[in-house]
Amino acid sequence: MRIDNAIRSIQPGEALGKQNLAKAPSEDFGKMLTDALKEVNQAQQDSRSMQNDLMANQPVDIDDLMITMEKASIAMQLTMQVRNKLLEAYQEVSRMQV
Repeated sequence: MRIDNAIRSIQPGEALGKQNLAKAPSEDFGKMLTDALKEVNQAQQDSRSMQNDLMANQPVDIDDLMITMEKASIAMQLTMQVRNKLLEAYQEVSRMQV
């Protein structure tokens, strides 16, 4: 869905109305985090599968293999950085005095 189409579909005064809040999807943070981790895991598995195919002397395009490996690497690095930031935030909150 394009953003401009979504903006046009909102009627004036509806954006701040209570009825619009009830219609909003309530996807919780845990599910969103789990889905992101599943995507990272899938990227790692795809990379590993292509590497195994190359080692088994099956026809594999080297360019696709390198792109898949880099995507998996970048996804893992991003995941680790997000984890580090969340851990730092948790530690900062736990150090706060009430």
